[in-house]
Amino acid sequence: MDLIHSFLNLIAPPFTFFSLCLFLPPYWAFKSFFSILNSVFSENVAGKVVLITGASSGIGEHLAYEYAKRGAFLALCGRRENSLREVADRAREFGSPDVIIMRADVSKLEDCSRIVDQTLHHFGRLDHLVNNAAMSTFNLFEEITDITNMRPIMETNFWGSVYTTRFALPHLRRSKGKIVEMSSADSWLPAPRRNIYCASKAALVILYETLRVEVGPDVDITIVTPGHIESEMTKGKFLMPEGKLEVDQDLRDVEISATPVVSVSECAKSIINGVLRGDRYVTVPSWFRMTYALKVLCPELVEWTLRFLYVTAPGIAATEAYSKKILDTTGVKKLLYPQSIQSPEVKTD
Repeated sequence: MDLIHSFLNLIAPPFTFFSLCLFLPPYWAFKSFFSILNSVFSENVAGKVVLITGASSGIGEHLAYEYAKRGAFLALCGRRENSLREVADRAREFGSPDVIIMRADVSKLEDCSRIVDQTLHHFGRLDHLVNNAAMSTFNLFEEITDITNMRPIMETNFWGSVYTTRFALPHLRRSKGKIVEMSSADSWLPAPRRNIYCASKAALVILYETLRVEVGPDVDITIVTPGHIESEMTKGKFLMPEGKLEVDQDLRDVEISATPVVSVSECAKSIINGVLRGDRYVTVPSWFRMTYALKVLCPELVEWTLRFLYVTAPGIAATEAYSKKILDTTGVKKLLYPQSIQSPEVKTD
């Protein structure tokens, strides 16, 4: 057995390299052809039923508007009922024939079962499931004195998607539907202070890539990996070490630094266009894909850069990180951050 592995260790790398040299050009040409074809003949969602979690604000809210403009029926869920009503009213104005709202916490199994059942009871079918609900954190791992306070990150970001998908999947199989899974560029970037959040988003990617193997071609899956998008997260809403959600814009400045923040409306348009084309992955902004290439090709450089920019010495406040000093020194916040995230106010019921 050891001899076999020694042989494979010697042969596999050059064999793979030369095989890719032969295979990749026609493969990329084939993919490009179908990408153009799918752009011309993208899916028509008029009259289809779309369930969106985390629809009371941010990307989920604006995805609801994009689906509404295309004539889809909407089932919107979130934890803030009044905000959901406002989104539903606007979605109807944009053209959705019918919208229902459901107050729910996707970290609870029973709520995930209920929102799927209510959608099916009201509309009789389900065509698209958009798993969008999420929360973020921004703490060095050793700063979290009670690590169990971070459970809501995994329970909402990961298990919320898992629960809802499990209940929705039989109905999506029947309708030959789609799953839109909101992960993050942090699924591949080892971003300091976003440790548990990164882990939750990375777990989603591998889960839904595996599901793509298990359920395809009955259910299409689009994995979305946004960068910094105009939302409550980029406004500075984090789960703090004490286990409470708070808005801290100084920490937000440390996290985003001088990186341009994409408007949520443009993000939603890019996502919906990719979903209707049948794209397997959508990254917004598209230039952010280059961070994945950097991570694969020169991981040590990426790790050193992130450590230099974001990590401070023990006892030094996070706001002393070079990432924030760069932002403050250059004075580019007003240029790179949308006006909506420069205020600490967030939606409440």
